Amino acid sequence: MTAILKELGTRTLIMGVLNVTPDSFSDGGLFSDQATAVSHACEMEKAGADIIDVGGESTRPGHTPVGAEEEQRRVLPLIQALAPILTVPISIDTYRAATAQAALAAGARIVNDVWGFQRDPGMPAVVAEHGAFAIVMHNRAQLNASLDIMADLMRFFEHSLALARQAGIPDAHLILDPGIGFGKTADQNLEALRRLPELKALGFPVLVGASRKSVLSRFYDPQVPPRDRLFGTLGAHLAAVSRGADIVRVHDVRAHVEACRVADTVLRTLP
Repeated sequence: MTAILKELGTRTLIMGVLNVTPDSFSDGGLFSDQATAVSHACEMEKAGADIIDVGGESTRPGHTPVGAEEEQRRVLPLIQALAPILTVPISIDTYRAATAQAALAAGARIVNDVWGFQRDPGMPAVVAEHGAFAIVMHNRAQLNASLDIMADLMRFFEHSLALARQAGIPDAHLILDPGIGFGKTADQNLEALRRLPELKALGFPVLVGASRKSVLSRFYDPQVPPRDRLFGTLGAHLAAVSRGADIVRVHDVRAHVEACRVADTVLRTLP
């Protein structure tokens, strides 16, 4: 099921977001019912999603953390239901090793760790044990507007990659994510997008997830609700693709499939 990842570098892959949380910033509570969540996952696959990313805890600013037991109660039955029917890989969006272990055993094939192996020390070993792929995201606990954000990204990933290699995770199983909207000012988010080629120079595929985030509406209308931020999202993601992003993590799958197909046709056929 991770054969789809072999297409990295030939086209932009689309990761569809499936939050089964009551407090997600964009679609909290919409898919907390399993039947609805399964249906939505199948709809995203039909629309062209290459990966379905299942999350059981909101990571929006000011979110209320949940325990591993509650997180697993939300995501494991869904992963067990989806694994036999989806033809695309399932990603588990968690920073907890115990949840990743259970999700991989249930049928997930990718771990999407918003703390890049640096929150739960057991995570790299779990990924290595299962031969899973991992998305390693940059994050910060606090804003610091004085930082050179790319220098901070590079330091963070140097540590994350060292942890991965110590655990025996092959470099070929790692994907880097600059963490748009996580522990960064609006200007730092833009800087991270502008300087994606520096991140790509590390030699790893890059994922960008700016879908519906408030950082986008700050540049045109802060009052626009998350579900109405599609155009800003497309702008950010197409800019990222033009700078080397290999995967975009999105709520609106069909729009991104169409937009990225056009972008890929132009950008990947340039001399």
